[in-house]
Amino acid sequence: MFEILMFLFENYFDADSYPETDKLERKLSAAGFEDDDISEALTWLSALQQQNTECYPSRLENTGQRHFAELECQRISYEARQFLLFAEQQHLISAVEREMIVDHAVALQHENLALDKLKLVMLMVLWNRHHDLDQLLIEELLTPLQFAQLH
Repeated sequence: MFEILMFLFENYFDADSYPETDKLERKLSAAGFEDDDISEALTWLSALQQQNTECYPSRLENTGQRHFAELECQRISYEARQFLLFAEQQHLISAVEREMIVDHAVALQHENLALDKLKLVMLMVLWNRHHDLDQLLIEELLTPLQFAQLH
C-alpha cells in the first residue's frame, strides 16, 4: 500500500489532486499494483478525503507533553512517534495536524509503523489538507523513502 501512496504523490502532486476512484483504480492496476493493495490504499485514501475537520478543534494549545495511548504505541514505532513530536516542536506541523496524522497512522492497523512509513502518511495527510506544501518539508519527508526505493 505504501508504494501506491508514493506513486500517487510522485505522479499527481503537481496536478494538485489525483483522479476519481474508478479512474485511479484502473491506472494503479495498469501500473502493476496488486488488487488487494489497491483496495487497501483506496479505502485509506477515501477515509482521508472524507476526514471531517469539524471532528478536530481549530487549534490545540501546546501546554504540555503529548502522551500516546497504548494502541498508538503498538501501531506507531517509538522513532516515528518521536519524529512527530519533533515536527510539531519545529512548527512543521500543528498539534491538530499531529492528531490527524496519528489517527490515520493508527487506522492503517499495522504494528510498529516505521518512521519512513509514518513520513509518507504525514505527507499524504498534509497534502490532503494544504495542497501547497513547503518544498523543504517535502524533501525531509521523502528523502529516506527515495533511498529505500519503495516502488
